[in-house]
Amino acid sequence: MLPVYPLSMFNHILSLLSGGPTPSIGKPDQLQIAVGALMVHAATMDDTFDPAERTAIERLLADRFGLGPTAVKELLAKAERRAEDSTQLYPFTRIAIERLNEQERVRVVEMLWEVAYADGVLDPDEDALLRRVAGLLYVSDYDRGEARKRVLRRLCITQQETADKEGG
Repeated sequence: MLPVYPLSMFNHILSLLSGGPTPSIGKPDQLQIAVGALMVHAATMDDTFDPAERTAIERLLADRFGLGPTAVKELLAKAERRAEDSTQLYPFTRIAIERLNEQERVRVVEMLWEVAYADGVLDPDEDALLRRVAGLLYVSDYDRGEARKRVLRRLCITQQETADKEGG
């Protein structure tokens, strides 16, 4: 009988060979925790951690890092603790700058937009946070705006609906 290997191991090997994001096997690394903490900050800017936001974060972490459900839950729990313990964004963005190229940092901003819109409403504090984080990640205003547009298209939210919900 052939040995059975976890799917995450095959995803890891495939990612290494294809040059894609490297999913981690085992404990979450600092980059995963930092990205998770940034998403938790985005989700809680409106003083609630909506179930839709939690679901979005879990999906985004699983997709970005190639993690299974148990690893995602563990990573999110660590990210929540780190976000609660920190009043600053810089430690998280510094790790991202050190470990990610420009395109990957734009993708992080896109992930943050997905979290911000997960509950269907962009809170002004969420918008301000995204602007601040994008600056700390050296993502241009243009790239931040384009990332937002991609998320809105994926979520089928029109610019008019966005303006209506934001009170504009």
